[in-house]
Amino acid sequence: MESTLTNHDKNVATVLHVSAFSKYFFPLGNFILPIIFWTMYKKDSEFIDHHGKEVINFQLSLLCYKIAAVVLSIPFFIAFGIHNVNTWDLFWFHDIDINVENGIRIFGMSLVGIITGLGALLFFAVNITYTIVAAMKANEGERYKYPFTFRFIK
Repeated sequence: MESTLTNHDKNVATVLHVSAFSKYFFPLGNFILPIIFWTMYKKDSEFIDHHGKEVINFQLSLLCYKIAAVVLSIPFFIAFGIHNVNTWDLFWFHDIDINVENGIRIFGMSLVGIITGLGALLFFAVNITYTIVAAMKANEGERYKYPFTFRFIK
């Protein structure tokens, strides 16, 4: 804990963390607002600078994890959703015939959809939980490091 920490420093650091929730009101708000606040106040205190970097690094890390999850789920959607399709015909859009007489693989697609939905809920819960914990720690004047975070900004 820093000896010269003021209430202003604590409040700004708390607002930095809470501003990440602005993504629920406008796109990319979880990046834009924290970056604006951080650049405005980082010169005021090392405490604010630390928390600003943490917020931005955590949000960027979550974005990387979400992109990786989407990339990893694409083969499963293809495997469960497309069957009896020749790759050559699919590439050249030649003689593509969708046959539903044999049934559609609803179970496989549903399973992948459920797993994807649970993954999205997990990301949501992790974001909410750790952001609230970080805001509370900042308000108490403690330094906080988000877990599972890549340090893009050092």
